[in-house]
Amino acid sequence: MARFDGKVVIVTGAGSGIGEGAARRFSAEGAAVVLNGRSADKLQRVAQDLPADRTLVHVADVSDPAEAQGLVDAAIRRFDRLDVLVNNAGIAVMGPVEEVSLEDWRKVMATDVEGVFLCSKAALPPLKKTRGSIVNVSSVSGLGGDWGMSAYNAAKGAVTNLTRAMALDLGRSGVRVNAVNPSFTASELTGDMLQDEALVAKFRERMPLGAPATPDDIAGPILFLASEDARFITGVNLPVDGGLMASNGQPPQA
Repeated sequence: MARFDGKVVIVTGAGSGIGEGAARRFSAEGAAVVLNGRSADKLQRVAQDLPADRTLVHVADVSDPAEAQGLVDAAIRRFDRLDVLVNNAGIAVMGPVEEVSLEDWRKVMATDVEGVFLCSKAALPPLKKTRGSIVNVSSVSGLGGDWGMSAYNAAKGAVTNLTRAMALDLGRSGVRVNAVNPSFTASELTGDMLQDEALVAKFRERMPLGAPATPDDIAGPILFLASEDARFITGVNLPVDGGLMASNGQPPQA
């Protein structure tokens, strides 16, 4: 399948996890892919497996307005168009409000929320030309609260509702805006959690499909939302959660 032949895609946070999974899937389906992140080594590791003629590595901090604009400019210089922006870059800081420092709060907001805003703002002129799409990577933590994750919950909640607002504002321009909302996904970001067998067992108990997601489990829905198959879908926050959000919160009784 080559749903993205001739298309150009920017993936932020592409050096590992969900971003890496999405970048590899877009490339496999024919897209030219711009790999973005803050670590050149991580991005080069991903790029070495992808076709050189349609892969660009661009190191940038998406929370910096000039660097976010520079990312989009680099994509246009190399490939002369932009069809899809995947806003995946994100960080997490654990702790309730009284324990999270203002510095850490601002770091989470800068990357997880301002990065989405800045990259989307920079990408809109070329996306309007191609009637392209934006896919934000939010979280089930943006659809409901967690214990001890105040900054991350606030940031992903903002991304969830920003997705809706952008879809309303941009629909008549032909640019679609959607989000995926993953639950516990095996990645570099969750490495410490995966080492905690008791915690993983609790997640397995709550998830009808019984296991954490893999990055590829999230990449598939990202590609669907970016594709022509989803041409009449905008403003959606799609839980990709193994059935987690189907529960009313009560524990299993059998």
